Amino acid sequence: MPRVVFCPDYKINLKDGREEAAMVMFGAINDLFGATKVRPKDIRILVVNCGVLNTTPSLSSIVINHFKLRPNVQSFNLGGMGCAAGIVALDLAKDLLNAYPGSYALVVSTEAVCYTWYKGNDFDLLLSNCFLRMGVAAMLLSSSRLDRWHAKYELKQLVRTHKGMDERSFNSIHLKEDAEGTQGVSMSKDVIQVGGRALKANITTIGRALKANITTIGPLVLPVSEQFHFLTNLLFRKKKTNYKPYIPDYKLAFEHVCILATSEKVLNEIQKNLELTEDYMEASRKTLERFGDTFSSSVWYELAYLRQLQRSRGVVGFGSSPSAQGSSVTASFERLLRMLGHPSRVHGLTS
Repeated sequence: MPRVVFCPDYKINLKDGREEAAMVMFGAINDLFGATKVRPKDIRILVVNCGVLNTTPSLSSIVINHFKLRPNVQSFNLGGMGCAAGIVALDLAKDLLNAYPGSYALVVSTEAVCYTWYKGNDFDLLLSNCFLRMGVAAMLLSSSRLDRWHAKYELKQLVRTHKGMDERSFNSIHLKEDAEGTQGVSMSKDVIQVGGRALKANITTIGRALKANITTIGPLVLPVSEQFHFLTNLLFRKKKTNYKPYIPDYKLAFEHVCILATSEKVLNEIQKNLELTEDYMEASRKTLERFGDTFSSSVWYELAYLRQLQRSRGVVGFGSSPSAQGSSVTASFERLLRMLGHPSRVHGLTS
């Protein structure tokens, strides 16, 4: 918890944010290097994301300086992209690994709570103090075939849907100041509806991806019955343009779902919209109960929970979040991360 919680008169400064970020990032990265036996100089690609703490030097530069990474490391620092930034960072690392085959990519997702801890009296800004907590996750990805046999997961498909053109999505979460100039994170009452619409739009996008790649994507995730319904619907829609598209039942394809652990109310709404059972919600609810909302790293906390229970085969992760992209454009994101296969025989992701 931030120092200001126990010392109300304490003045928050940038140094506190840097110290908090360094503390959690360095610990997670050290544990990752120790578990994988990969040396810091083996890292070719580094992607660090943090929503509200954007310093100079950047957090990625702080990591490079501390661990003395190689001079030609491809370094990227993502800021202002909110809770979905962890999977955005993963998407960027995936593209870079395609450009640099046989390389290692280190992805670090974190958030500094103390820098945005609100000390004023505005209810909208106080709300974030109730459930936002510091958190971090470090992931090691590889595009080397030699790592296939001891990697834990393989990244099979990633679909991104942007809702920033919608005004309600744009204004759902903001870092702003109150009338007295005190800074905090504001969350509007539209957050739940915005996240639900983004989720539905993303699932529709998956259906379109199946249409374009039914021979490669469909058989990987959908049972034969769902493939049959989808293809039948596709044939009917070629004859009737107003025929409603069929969205496959992905509960038949994935054994587990990791939903961003934002709040109990958000999880309940998503469970209702997707008609998920409590078994599908277990990882998200347990993560929220134990750690609170750890921003972009919460999906990885949930995946670790499933791995401990040996339930991590066939996982779909939704990182649904109204967030900011770049320095001035705010957006609402919904992300899909699909990981398939037995942990000991799948290539691509170690965390």
